[in-house]
Amino acid sequence: MKFPLPSFRSSLPPRLAKSITINSSSIRAPFARDPQTIRSYGAAVVSAADLKFSQPVHETHPHILKAGELTPGITAQEYADRRASLAHSMSEGAVAVLHAASLQYKSGAVFHPYRQESNFLWLTGWNEDDAVAVIEKTGPNWGDYNFRMFVKRKDPKEEQWNGYRNGIDAARDIFNADEAHSIDGVDSLLPDILQSARLVYADVPPVQGTSRNSPWRFFSSKDAAHAARTPLHPVMNKLRVTKSAAEVANMRKAGQISGRAITAAMRRGWTREKDLHAFLDYQFVVNGCDGPAYIPVIAGGERTNCIHYTVNNSLFREGEFILVDAGGEYGTYITDISRTWPVSGKFSAAQRDLYEAVLKVQRTSVSLCRESARLSLEDIHGITARGLVDQLKALGFDVSMGNIDQLFPHHVGHYIGLDVHDCPGYSRRETLRRGHCVTIEPGVYVPFDDRWPRHFRGMGIRIEDSICVDEESPYILTTEAVKEVDDIEALR
Repeated sequence: MKFPLPSFRSSLPPRLAKSITINSSSIRAPFARDPQTIRSYGAAVVSAADLKFSQPVHETHPHILKAGELTPGITAQEYADRRASLAHSMSEGAVAVLHAASLQYKSGAVFHPYRQESNFLWLTGWNEDDAVAVIEKTGPNWGDYNFRMFVKRKDPKEEQWNGYRNGIDAARDIFNADEAHSIDGVDSLLPDILQSARLVYADVPPVQGTSRNSPWRFFSSKDAAHAARTPLHPVMNKLRVTKSAAEVANMRKAGQISGRAITAAMRRGWTREKDLHAFLDYQFVVNGCDGPAYIPVIAGGERTNCIHYTVNNSLFREGEFILVDAGGEYGTYITDISRTWPVSGKFSAAQRDLYEAVLKVQRTSVSLCRESARLSLEDIHGITARGLVDQLKALGFDVSMGNIDQLFPHHVGHYIGLDVHDCPGYSRRETLRRGHCVTIEPGVYVPFDDRWPRHFRGMGIRIEDSICVDEESPYILTTEAVKEVDDIEALR
């Protein structure tokens, strides 16, 4: 039995209609999908497994997505709940407008790998450029919202050159938009939506994007002039900063794969930074990550004192440290790890003393990432700085809270999630709660300077883990990356 999906959906209440798919043998539970799921595209009833999209869907890529998932680990139901949360957080009669990230070009026709704007991705799961999402609050209750998408039409000629597109029907029938339109119609339809809004939530970029269909020009038009405007990102930060179980699971998988890759790197001797860089990138991918989460720091010797050293083109020398700050990405969620170990695999006395001083402080700071501690990242930073002062004084450093920033110049941590520095602008002074995911990364960077003990000069040490805050104890997402001195030495 086959049903044309759109006509069936139209007879259902909006929130339920967008939750139902039709199977050839039964009506399945909301968002339960399998390769035999039947979808209607235009006038024909066809299997989604026979269609082409710009990103994986379960029907075409069951080896990547489970039934019901729009992106790895994240179900269509969770995306719908996220939109409901946003609508519930907005004022009555408000509209949120989001624009997909533009494709960025390296030079000429050579483009960078596409990366969707994080808030757009978090709300829709849509991973294609030249798209606009509009979420309109329609009532006081949870789920009272209308979700519209403006996307690129499928075009065989364009797709032959530039790859497949999701298309308008997919925006509605897979990504569950209440209405889906061609991005070419945004000029005529979006002004009407904005005109009826009491308040428009949007993050207008300071510089116009490259898309010819950018909606931001409408915000200064007479059609939208009467509507008050407010930034969207503060609302989104509050929603995104507390991670769901599925988000944490993705980050844990990224942490597990990444931690094992870094531990595997410690087992081997390395001569060139770029070889270690290539090894980690390969290990992330071959073991299941989408790829590296960011350009890694692969530093040897005095370069370990450069916090964001990423050229990774020098040589390692005996008697020096290797500092790696690297992590993989899984299902668009990242992990962030830093480890430091001797080039030879064996710590000298001075290396051991300084390393264990940093490690002791890091362990203490990690232990504070629990809801019951009622601390913020800013609080933990202060505790970390005081701990480093005490440890370094015991090693002969003339250091105090007044000058510790000369040896520890960065913050102890930041929020992580879809981005390495997640929820930009969200305060580090907020008390950590269950579901917050952060890094804890104390470091000591000793320059060649007469102010500091001679045998530590030139050493840079950073030890970083990704942590999910729980009620009574931290959930360490990166535990597979070894960090105890005896464990590191035992690897070789």
